[in-house]
Amino acid sequence: MNIKKRFGPALLFSCLAMSAYGGESSIQLATGAQTALVQLRCSTCHSLDYIVMNSSFLARAAWDAEVRKMMKVMGAPIPENDVAPIVDYLTQQYGTK
Repeated sequence: MNIKKRFGPALLFSCLAMSAYGGESSIQLATGAQTALVQLRCSTCHSLDYIVMNSSFLARAAWDAEVRKMMKVMGAPIPENDVAPIVDYLTQQYGTK
């Protein structure tokens, strides 16, 4: 078997996978009582880096509005009873001080 035919597709796939990765690092959220809940609910629809990117300017009311927007506008599957714990976590760990 020709070596190009044997390893060509694997090399192509590896190059594509590396370009898709783009050198991004995994986001680690701050440790708190609701870290797992936030990871579960928020990462269902988007990367967790959005939390870190928005943290410099969102206070509690803005985090609450953001979570509710994700539910109502974007269709995020977040039960109403999870909203307060998520907003508490986001405010305590990533809210404006």
